[in-house]
Parts: sequence; C-alpha cells; structure tokens
Amino acid sequence: MRLARNQRVRSGAVPPLAEGWVARPETAPGLEQALVPGAAVALIPAHDTPPSEPCSSGKTQLAVQAARSLWKAGTVDVLVWISATSREAVLSGYLDAAAMLSTAGDDDAEEVALRLTGQLCQSTASWLVVLDGVRRPDDIDGLRPAGPAGRVLITAADVAAVPAGPRTLPVPPYSSREGVAFLARRLSADPDQRTGGIDLVSELDGDPEALGQAAAVVASAGISCWDYRRDWYLPQRAQLAASAGPELSPRMVTWMTAVIHAEQLLPGGGTWPMLLLAAAMDGATVPGMLFTTQAAVALAAAGGARRPGPAGCWAAVQALHRAGLVTVDETSRPPAVRVSRGVRALAQRAAEDGILQAAVRTAADALAESWPAGMERSWVAAACRASAREVRAAAGDALFVGGGCHRLLTLTGNSLEAAGLLDAAAGWWRDVAGDSERLLGVHRDTVSAEARLADALLIAGQDADAAAWADTAVSHGTALHGPGHREVTAARVTLGQALGQLGKAGDAAAVLFEAAAGSEHSLGFGDPLTLSVWDAYTAACLAAGTISDAIAVFQQKADALEARHSALDPACVAARSKLAAYCLAAGRTEDAIAGHQAVLARTVQMWGADHPQALLARSGLAAAYETAGKIRLAAEERERAAEDSHRILGGDHPETLARHADLARTYITAGQLDAGLSLFQDAISRCEQSLSARHPLTVALRQQLADATSDLAAR
Repeated sequence: MRLARNQRVRSGAVPPLAEGWVARPETAPGLEQALVPGAAVALIPAHDTPPSEPCSSGKTQLAVQAARSLWKAGTVDVLVWISATSREAVLSGYLDAAAMLSTAGDDDAEEVALRLTGQLCQSTASWLVVLDGVRRPDDIDGLRPAGPAGRVLITAADVAAVPAGPRTLPVPPYSSREGVAFLARRLSADPDQRTGGIDLVSELDGDPEALGQAAAVVASAGISCWDYRRDWYLPQRAQLAASAGPELSPRMVTWMTAVIHAEQLLPGGGTWPMLLLAAAMDGATVPGMLFTTQAAVALAAAGGARRPGPAGCWAAVQALHRAGLVTVDETSRPPAVRVSRGVRALAQRAAEDGILQAAVRTAADALAESWPAGMERSWVAAACRASAREVRAAAGDALFVGGGCHRLLTLTGNSLEAAGLLDAAAGWWRDVAGDSERLLGVHRDTVSAEARLADALLIAGQDADAAAWADTAVSHGTALHGPGHREVTAARVTLGQALGQLGKAGDAAAVLFEAAAGSEHSLGFGDPLTLSVWDAYTAACLAAGTISDAIAVFQQKADALEARHSALDPACVAARSKLAAYCLAAGRTEDAIAGHQAVLARTVQMWGADHPQALLARSGLAAAYETAGKIRLAAEERERAAEDSHRILGGDHPETLARHADLARTYITAGQLDAGLSLFQDAISRCEQSLSARHPLTVALRQQLADATSDLAAR
C-alpha cells in the first residue's frame, strides 16, 4: 500500500466523543504509552458483569479519544475504524477501508481483507486499526494486521474475546476524581448544577454509562446533581428495589429515570416505541433513516404518539439523545444512532412481549423500506446487515408469515452476495432455505432461497454443495412452476456450471442444453435469458471440446430466427453478436471478424452510427481484430469507438472512460507505450474527478494500468 504525498485516509464510522468526556489518568493511564508503533493493545473491563447487563467502563470512548488524538496530531496516515461485533462486520469494515484506499476490486471479501491487512503489515505509512466490540477471537482470526508502522487497538467485552498476542489493559469504572471531572465538564454551562456531584459519583459506583445518563437528565432538566440524587434517583431506586431485589444496579435506576425523563421532554411523542425500535437492531451503528420510515411512524402511532410522522419520530430520537439513552451523530451521512448494549438489554427486559415483538417486526419493515441499494460495501449497508441479523434472531419464525418470507431476508442475502461476503451469504441463504421449507413447504420463496443458496455456494467455490442445492431447486421449481420457468432455468444454469467446476464438462453441457431448450420453449430463442443460457452452454462445450457442435446448433437457430423475422430484428442482431463471440472463443477469428462486421453494419442500418448499440458493436469488432493479431485495424476501431463515445455520451461518462482504457491497452500492444500509458492515466484522472476514487471503474482502471505496467516490465 502506497500513499501519495500528503494523502491521508480515514474509513469507518468513528463514534463521537461523549459530551463532557475527560481523560482517564487514574483508571486508564497506560494506553498512550502502550499504543506505540508495532503494538497491539486490547481494552477490556476490569470486572465481570452478567450477560443481561453488559459492563460499562468506557472502553470505546477511550479508543475514540486515542484514534482522534493520533489522527488530529498527524501521527497516523491511515485510520480504520471497524465495528467488530462479528466476522462479517469485520470483513465489511475492511471492504470499506479497501475502497477508500483503492485496493478493493471485485474480489471475495475475505481476499480483499487479507490483501489489505498484508499491505498494512508491509506499509511504511503509519496506520491505526481499531476493532471495536470484539465478541469472539475467531471473528478477527487472520484479520489483525501487524507491522512496524502500525497500531492495533481492540475493545472487547471480556478477556475471553481477545486473541493471543495483544497486550490487555483492564479498564475499571471512573475513579471518584474522574467522575467529578466528567460532571464538571458535562455541566459546564451552569456551575450550580454540579452541586452534589461527588455524592452522585459515589452513589453510581463511578459507572460511566450511569453517570452519562444521570448527567444528561441533570443538564436537560435544569436541576443540580444533589436534586437528581434526592428527588429522582433515590425514589426511583426505592420503587425498583421491590421487583429487582439484590440484582438492582445503579445503571438500572439511571436508565429508568432517563426513560421517564425522555417522555417528559416530549410528552406523547413516542420516545418509548423509538427506544424499543433502536433496541431491536444492532446498536453499534443504526442509520438514522430507519427512524423516519413509514414503519417507524406506524409503530409510534400504535404506541400512542400524538403527532406521528417522520419528523415526530426523529424528534423522539432526539429526546432519547437528550435523556442520555442514545447517541445521535449528526455529522455522519446519514446521521448515525448508537445504543449501548446495556441500554438495549434493559429496554428488552422491560418491554412487554407483545410490544417488543411489534418493535422487532417494525425493525424488519423499516430495514426493508429503506435498504441502501447499490451501496453494498458502505458502512450504511454493513450496519443494515448487522441489524438484520439481530432482527432475524429476535423474530424467528415471525418473518415467515402471511404466505411467504419477509422481504428483509432476501434483501440481506442479496447484499451479502453483492458485498463479496460469500461465506456469510451462503450461510444466510442456507438458513433461509431451511426455515422456508420447514414453514412454507415447496413454496416460491423456498425455491428462490434454494436457488440463491446454490448460486452463493458456486461463487464461494463449494461446487458439490452448489450442485446438490441447484438440483433441489430445479426439482422443487419444476413441480411448482413447470420446467420452463425463469427461476427453474436459472437453477439449471447453476447446476450446469457447478458440474463444469467439478470436471464433469459433458454432464454440464447436457444440463445447460436442457436449460436452453426449456427457456427457448417458454420464452423464445431471442429472449435475453435464453441467449444468456446459450452463453453458458457454449462455455461448457468449449470446456468439453465440443464448441463446434454448439456453434452449429446456434447457427441453425439464428438462421431460423431470421427466417421468422428479419436480419434487422433486434433479437436477430443480438443472436448474431453472440454467434460472432462464440466463433472468437473457438479460435475461428475470421468467422468472428466477419460476424462482428455484419453486426456493426446491421446495427448502424437499424439505429444509426451514434446509437449506443453501435458503439458496443464497434468495440466487439475491435476485440476480434485484436485477437486475430490485426492490431492496426483494432486500433482504428477503438479510436472511432472512443471518439464517438466522447461525442455522444460525454468525456466523463463511464462507458467513454472504459473505451479510452481499451484504446490505451491496444496502443500498448501496438508498441505505442507513451501514448497508451498517457491515455490510461488520463482516463483514471477523469474517473477520480467525475466518479470518485472509490468507484469500481476507477479501481478497475488502476488495476488494469498496474497489470499493463507489470507486463511491460516482464518483457
């Protein structure tokens, strides 16, 4: 990993520092000295607490302060903050960082993460990786970089979650002096509010979260610490003691006091439903947009909110923030809402079953309603996936009601696949398929999940399992829909491809021919799906050494299609384009050139030389010339395609930039090295300006330039 001069990169949603945050010179004095280049440090609680009420010692806040301090001082060039609550979350964090550093590509997430951590290990640029909230050492196995220029900071719920290697620093609650200092800073607007602060710190055992909730109530209610302890805390503790007994902790009291105060801040505003909605999701980072969905509005209305609506729901979240129950980071885009594990656990324990289940269902609806399409490798999508897992675990079979499975299940599986989280996607679809068959039987959602599972397994390289599940999807889908249904055809394609990966090329070709025939019977030869299945069949024939047979069959069908329609029919032109590509794959370059020439001529005749299809056809002809070794002709066609694309689509259009890169590669092949490299660099610069440094095309062009440069060096 190389950084340009003065280039600094920061990835991940770094939480804000709590209002009134103070240094911990007495209870956490060694972090700065321990977190030196080459070091790995883990912050853990200094004492155990029951799982029902996770410990609060301020570990994450210490990590935030350390990260912000190193970044602000310019001590680190790369800051990577990762919510590490699962291996999937860790991989998602590395995907975001790799995109920021332009090293992601389209690879599997594990490969991207391993490549990035390897680059960090060898980097001379200074870096800090924060793995916040680690729950199991296996989740970061192999994903913890080490190197003389870097630092790793881990926060974990207990020492058992920390892998071997890092130096552990136990973090206790505030000391009396630190607690008083926190209250002094948090209540700096009105010094009179600090009265009785030392007694309040003692009463709350220095618990940072309890003190944060108490200080928030004191600040927003305009009272003193003394008033809070006497009139709010002690009466609430007495009231709770009868039901909670010896398990009553200071935080349970401050939490309940904060819940009551939030309602006082916004009477009838739906603060309790919004808190339960937040508690139903993964509290590490919840995109704020989820609280303004129609699903959230409906939950607020059902909970008695007087003026339900998106603005009203967000006002309720803000009231929860003022009461110290959630943290709202308005600097994030979209705003991020964070809820501690302790607040989530207490809210879930206090809620009636019916209301809690309503909040869980609402969380599922809200996630589905506002799912961030096209942003699969962003922190927003990662946060939504993490919340989807929490919702699914809490909802159980309730996501399979109403005659099908909830749309959230499909959205999450699709997002995992698109993000390159292949093992996680396969595991997700396996669970969904199993639950769907158990609860719905042979149902359209069952078949869909089985087919998606087969696809995910194939992409993940688990070919035998992919073949088995694809066969199941074909069997169930045929019984439900019939043999020519699109989903059945797609499952047959997956089955054929899996068989091919297993070395059974003949069987693969037979299955794919059956898929193509079924699709043709149901949809017609010219349908895009049918043509794509013929692509898969021809690829299998190429592997089996029988591509000539495939070309002969496809030729007959293309001729028959033209006889029924005309040579200028769009479906016929598409079929001829496929046939030319098949000839090129078979090494029949002259036939391929003739075919692409005919396709280009027909396309221009149908739509004109400026039509986007004409640009595609010209690029196809250029590729055929290049494969045949006719580089001068290839360069002429690529120059024409690049010029036309620039004129028609604009110089900054992604297709124009990609065609300039194609031309650059052709120039390099032709020995015009300076022109080729200059054109490559210009295309990359335009990509960065018009798209972004993280855009997939920008990343792809950088990789292509690196490959071309490497090839030149090897000559």
